[in-house]
Formats: sequence, structure tokens, C-alpha cells
Amino acid sequence: MNPASEDVAASVVGVDTGVSTPTTDAATGVVVVIGHTDVGRRACALLQDAGTSTIHLDDPSDAELRAALHAGVTGVAVLLHDDIRALRYSLVIEHMRPGIRLFVALFDRTVRKQLEANVPNCVVLSPASISVPSIVAAAIAPEHDAIRRRGSSLEAQWVAIDTPSGDGGDLARVEPFTTPSGLRFRGLFGRIRGQLHAYDSGSAVLLGGAFGLLLIIAIDTLVGLQHNSLLRALYDATRTTATISAPDLQDHTAELVWATIAALLVMGFTAAFAAGIVHHLLSGRHVALFGRRVIPHGGHVIVVGMGQVGIRLAQELRALGVAVLGIERFPHASGLGLARDLNIPVIIGDATSRRVLKRAGINNAVALVAAGSEERDSIAVALAATAVRPGLQVVLRAGADDAIDETRSLFPIGPVIDVNGLTAAFVARSLLGGQPYAVVPEGDRVVCLMDPGSAPVTQRSVSARCAC
Repeated sequence: MNPASEDVAASVVGVDTGVSTPTTDAATGVVVVIGHTDVGRRACALLQDAGTSTIHLDDPSDAELRAALHAGVTGVAVLLHDDIRALRYSLVIEHMRPGIRLFVALFDRTVRKQLEANVPNCVVLSPASISVPSIVAAAIAPEHDAIRRRGSSLEAQWVAIDTPSGDGGDLARVEPFTTPSGLRFRGLFGRIRGQLHAYDSGSAVLLGGAFGLLLIIAIDTLVGLQHNSLLRALYDATRTTATISAPDLQDHTAELVWATIAALLVMGFTAAFAAGIVHHLLSGRHVALFGRRVIPHGGHVIVVGMGQVGIRLAQELRALGVAVLGIERFPHASGLGLARDLNIPVIIGDATSRRVLKRAGINNAVALVAAGSEERDSIAVALAATAVRPGLQVVLRAGADDAIDETRSLFPIGPVIDVNGLTAAFVARSLLGGQPYAVVPEGDRVVCLMDPGSAPVTQRSVSARCAC
């Protein structure tokens, strides 16, 4: 592909425009869909609308799976929420029908690599990797439809995707993308401002105790300079503050009064410092006081919900040079450990609270993304964020619920990315022939971008669910 500009054919999924679906081997065969999840039901409906017979299973036994994988089956989609179950089904399917077209939705990268190494004919992606490019664009570059990595190289190369308007079969534009320098600078300056800043009461006690002890050392050093050299005065002050020993003071009233007051202050500051250290260690260390995991004080994107989509989104934004801060309601969420390993700062709290949003620096943020799996919670977060800071770019993750469509008719709640719809469209196109380059939302439709030269294919709405 041309690094300066790429033309990619657009395959529209979402409205029936009368364009017939070309016949492929997958379309004339049977596809097995495993998993009665929302993505599974939507993918099954898209395959049926394309003229493909489907067998929809929930949690089949090995005998039921063997019976379903008859000679007429040309593809299998494993769409479960459990990576281990999905891996097992994939290995069993490959054993029963070696070489069959297989799509598996997985999040864990280690499991994905093992599956790709043992089942080379399968497509392994997570809903997060499919939908995050569109969420990134909605958050930091709404003039584009999606922003994604180019190729599989470890070097970060990015492209912006713009789909054509209408159903005329025009080509989409795929051009190199660079994060605006102003956005990078705002994020960097925000992270610098966030160094050594308290983020809650515990960190405030810790910093107060540390700075108090340093202040006592500084004052003690100045007092000691009247009788000793700078090095000796600093040494005596440090030992005194650490309660190791005290200097031999003469009967000077001012020095004795200060020494008495300093001893009392040192006891208080030491207790505060120790309490702050204990609180910091027991809190999970999701936010640091110094380094990359500090809370940015401006130029950042707030990601609410540290699940699969939230963590993947935070990774992509960080790779683009954008400062990120996560908010997670549950202190024992499984994604918090991974976020800490990735140096993503996370505040534990309810993002519908004005206090939590202000702690997250919403007044200086670039955008807020409600990436939680519960749509009603995402709506509440969006309304709270808009109330605290009107005009903020708020992006919502949609999924299995229709509550967002109902709310959008009453309130302007910002761009909505239907993660399940994008995933279902990607799965259907992969099983009908040809893995999409990207899938992006366009109004009430989903546009699948194929390789150059691919003919446009139109299917019905991705919001439809099968009646299996």
C-alpha cells in the first residue's frame, strides 16, 4: 500500500440498499455459531440475512459439537465471554475439522498467541481490538472515522480512516495520522504538573508528612549553621529528625525552644508519613505520586471502566502520545493489575460522582470515554460529566442494551460506538470471505473496509438479533 494514501473499497453493513450479496463458498455452506451472547446473536442474524445457513449452539458438549460439524459446515465462530472455554472449543474444532475457517473472540494475548500458533487457519481478535480504533478517533480526532495501527510492526505507525458518505460504492481514504503536537504537549505538561500532587486523603497525609520532615531538616540546618559548617549542620539535623541523636546545645533559650518544638513536630510528621506509606501500599498503588502513573493535570483522556475495551483504549492512546487516566468503580476488578503493569493510572471510585470527576481533572481533560459494559451506567457517567463540564467531548460504548438509543432522543450524549455491532459485522464478513481491514460506524450502519479491489457488499442492520 502507498504510505501516503490508500484507497480501500467500502463494504456497507447496516441498511438494505438493494445490492445483492455475491455468492461465496461460505454463503452456500453452513456456519456454526457458538455462544448465545449478544455478539453471537447479531453475527448469526447477519449471516442469515446474507443467505448463509447457521447452526447456533450455546454450550455444546463434544458429542453435540461433533454432530454439528458435518461435511456441509464451512466456518465456525466461537463468540464467548470466557477465554479458556473459547480456547478449548477452538482446539476441539480444529481436531474434528482440521483446516476449517474459524473465528475466535479472545482478549488475553497469551491465549491468543498460543491459539494462533496451533491453529493457523483461524482469525483471533477481541471485540476491543475491533472497536477501539473508532473510539480513539471519536475521542481525539472526531473528524476521522477511525485511527488504527498500520500492519503488525512493533513500531507505532498510525493511519486515519475516512469512509465515503452514501452508498455509491466510493473508495474510503486511509492516510497516515500523527497526533497533533498541541495535544501531545498538553498531555506532557499535564503529567509534569501531576508529579508529587496528592490524589486523595491518604496521599495528602503522606506528602504532608514527607514535606514536613524535610522542612524540619532545612530549619535545623539553618540553626546549626551558627556553630558548624553546612555539612556538619545538615548531618546533625538529619540525625535529630531521624531521632538517632540530638546535638549538644548550649543554654541558648531560642535554640532550646526550637529544639523542643521541632521534636514535637517530628513526632507528628513521622506518624503522618508512616500512615501515608501504609495507606499507599494497601490501596493497590493504582496511582503513583511520581513517575508515569501520576494523575495528569490537563490534556488527558478519561477512560471510565477498566475492562477489556477500557484497557485496550488506554494502551492505544498512550501509544499515540496522549495522556490517559482511568476510573474504575470496583476495587477488585480483574483489569486493575494489568493497568498497573502497563503504568496506566486508575482512580477507584464512582464516575457518576462530581467529586470523583473533579479528582480526575475533568475540567482540563480532552475527552471522556464511558467504556463500561453496562450501558445504563455509561449514560449516567455521560450525563454527570456533561453536568460538571458542559461541552466536553464524551464518547459512549454501546453494546447489548437499547437504552442509549432511547436516551439519545432526549439528550445530546455524544458519539456512540456500538462495540457488539462492530464485532458482529467483522465476524460475519470474516466468515463470508475475506477479513476486513477495519470496521467503522457510520450513523446507524457499520462500514467494513476490505482490501483494494473488493466489491461492496450490503447486509441488513447490525442491531438485529437472531431468533435461535
